[in-house]
Amino acid sequence: MGIGLLDPWTLGPLDQQRTLSIKTPTHGRVLIQDPAVGVSSRVLVGCHGYGQAADTMMEQLRKIPGADAWRLVSVQALHRFYTRDNQSVVASWMTRQDRDDAIADNLEYMNRALDAVAESGVADAAIVFLGFSQGASMAVRAAARSRATAAGLILLGGDIPPDVRDDASVHLPPVLIGVGSRDSWYSGARADADLAFLQQRGIQHEVVRYEGGHEFTDEFRAAAGEWLARLVR
Repeated sequence: MGIGLLDPWTLGPLDQQRTLSIKTPTHGRVLIQDPAVGVSSRVLVGCHGYGQAADTMMEQLRKIPGADAWRLVSVQALHRFYTRDNQSVVASWMTRQDRDDAIADNLEYMNRALDAVAESGVADAAIVFLGFSQGASMAVRAAARSRATAAGLILLGGDIPPDVRDDASVHLPPVLIGVGSRDSWYSGARADADLAFLQQRGIQHEVVRYEGGHEFTDEFRAAAGEWLARLVR
């Protein structure tokens, strides 16, 4: 008789199986673009969505009206993989597996990225985080818990994660939320829950409801540009 996959001689009793979480160094990829006139005291930090890359987010940051006066920083998620179609390198921020460890890793990564950016920047820069889709949760965590003080937070197509929502000690800067009329993932109850949370906590916020789906649109980018201009002069 052959030995089965769950044969105790191969794996041992299931009640003796343990899971270890091993900490190890890794490297992340961060893109920086400064204004043509020099280094800016305004920094816009982008966190891309699932299956995207730093290049993707940098392209979107550049398209925001007035962004050419900001230092643009696009932080790529740590977990890289290839797309199946053309083998492009993309990334993901985290999965549900070992969630707390992944959150801690991502926050430390963001802190180190911002430290590196500050070394060649100006003192007391105004930092705004912008997150799209899966990157929205990362942007919220960065605005709430990174060592750098956030001046603002922009969320597009992604919600405030429960680890931030359920923490009574959390403080968030002014928030702009983008909701697409045809966004099948972030709309309705999800968006309403975030707006109710911000209202309950007394956090300054605005919402942009634009024509479009789970995506950046010119309408949203125009609203984000106007909001940034009012937020940091």
